[in-house]
Amino acid sequence: MSISIILVDDHPLFRTGLSHLIGAHGEGISVVGQFSGIGSVLDWLNNGNSTDVALLDRNLRDEDGLDLVPELKRRGIKVIMLTVAEEAHEVREAVDLGVDGYVLKTSDPEQIIQAIYAVTLGTGLRRFPVMDESMQGKLAPDASSKLSSREMEIVGLVALGMSNKAIGVRLGLSDNTVRNHLRSILEKLGLDNRVQVATFALKHGIAGKPGGAP
Repeated sequence: MSISIILVDDHPLFRTGLSHLIGAHGEGISVVGQFSGIGSVLDWLNNGNSTDVALLDRNLRDEDGLDLVPELKRRGIKVIMLTVAEEAHEVREAVDLGVDGYVLKTSDPEQIIQAIYAVTLGTGLRRFPVMDESMQGKLAPDASSKLSSREMEIVGLVALGMSNKAIGVRLGLSDNTVRNHLRSILEKLGLDNRVQVATFALKHGIAGKPGGAP
C-alpha cells in the first residue's frame, strides 16, 4: 500500500526533518509536497495535484491552519493536525471541523507514523488520536501492565482502526471473543470507547503495524 503525504508548516527545518523521519520510518509512505502556507497548498491542489494525508500545523505564519481543513476534507484528504499544544478546546475545534487526527510535535516519530496509518486504514476511527478532556488524567503510566498479552495485541490493532471482525480474522478469534476482550480492556484502563483505546496505544508505543503483528 502506498500513502502520499503533504507537510504544511512554516518552519522549513521542521518540514525537512519530518520528511526525513517519514522516509526512514514509514514503509509505503512518501512525502509529495511541502508548503509554508495555505495559499501555496491551494495553488498546488488547483493544479490537479492531490494527496492521501495532510500533516498540518495549526499555527502558520499569520494564518490559522484550521482554515485549510474544510477544503482538504472536501477533496477527500485526511488531515492530521501537528501542534505544540494539547489544550482541550483546541482539540475540540479541530475535531468539529472534521480533522482525522491530532498529534503533538513532540511525539516520537513512530507515533506520527502510526497516526498516518490509522487515519488512512481506519474504518470508523475517524478522529484519531484525539487528546480531549475525556482522556486527561485517565491513564496511569503503568496502565498497560494491567493488560494481558492478548489484550495488548487487540489494543494495537484497534489503534490501526481495525473492526472487531478484522481483528478476529487477524488473531483467529470470534467477533464475540474480541468484544469481550475490548470490554475488559475498557474496564481495566478506565476508558469509554475505541478512540480512547487508540490514543492509549499511541501514547504507550503499542500500536500495531499493517500487515504484521503488533
